[in-house]
Amino acid sequence: QVQLVESGGGLVQAGDSLRLSCAASGSTFSTYTMGWFRQAPGKAREFVAAIMWIGGNTFYADSVKGRFTISRDTAKNTVYLQMNSLKPEDTAVYYCAAANARLVTIANHYQYWGQGTQVTVSS
Repeated sequence: QVQLVESGGGLVQAGDSLRLSCAASGSTFSTYTMGWFRQAPGKAREFVAAIMWIGGNTFYADSVKGRFTISRDTAKNTVYLQMNSLKPEDTAVYYCAAANARLVTIANHYQYWGQGTQVTVSS
């Protein structure tokens, strides 16, 4: 069974950086897309970034393009989300997800989810 465990969230000030990690287990992930989503209070879950496990192709939401970077370490089975120039509107619970599909951005296409990690950006 695939398991995803996020870490690295916290409280930071606007302009600061954070790096989220997602430790993945239970599969080889060779055909998977790994994604990050976020959900702010009272809002729908939204796509942030995705990366193909093999090849490393990436895709970003416009709201984070140029500020966030998704990467993966296949030897450690870990996916990262480097978040720079954080803004108060980035405040949300961030979820790691895995989809046995190619570079998908829709939440319903992801079969596996982590428990989420809170990111709070103060102004």
